[in-house]
Amino acid sequence: MLRYLTIPVTAFAQNCSLVWCDETRDAAVIDPGGDIDRLTDEARRLGLKLTAIWLTHAHIDHAGGTAALAERLSLPIVGPHPGDRFWIEGLPQQSAMFGFPPADTFEPTRWLADGDTVQVGRCTLAVRHCPGHTPGHVVFHSPEARRAFVGDVLFVGSIGRTDFPGGNHAELLASIRERLWPMGDDTVFIPGHGPEGTFGEERRFNPYVGERGGAG
Repeated sequence: MLRYLTIPVTAFAQNCSLVWCDETRDAAVIDPGGDIDRLTDEARRLGLKLTAIWLTHAHIDHAGGTAALAERLSLPIVGPHPGDRFWIEGLPQQSAMFGFPPADTFEPTRWLADGDTVQVGRCTLAVRHCPGHTPGHVVFHSPEARRAFVGDVLFVGSIGRTDFPGGNHAELLASIRERLWPMGDDTVFIPGHGPEGTFGEERRFNPYVGERGGAG
């Protein structure tokens, strides 16, 4: 069974998640934006073996600690979609612009595409390409656990920004409606910032994309 722990990191309080198979204790870390000592300490406390880094997208608060963590533990970097290559290449500039510790660029061990899967222990998650916030944004979905790690696509009561380079508002709304909603109303999503929610509640009430909000 898939388990997870969400750990806010960086000054942006980005929701980094440790996800693991409770049978094997193998774990992946989703979006290590920074504070990697804290992440490795938590993995050690839980008795987990980190086996991979998974990235939803390559903004600094989600990817800033990736190169350092990958080098420290010899971890493969999985994701995002190739549409975010320019964001990866710009990580040193992003870190300087937003006052983050210096961040190195990296080459993902494996780029992801819509319909791919990723695995940790005996748990398999589906990959959906959900552009709009960034061109290469992906989401990790566990149908069995009814959980989706959605990065900055969707938040409780809000949606991801689309005013950064490569952002596209129409694409973001299409990603939410065509790729997230079909995962089911009872699916709990873990956003890149803020509290968890359910797709059902957001589909009905989110003012930017919900049926009763009327926006978009």
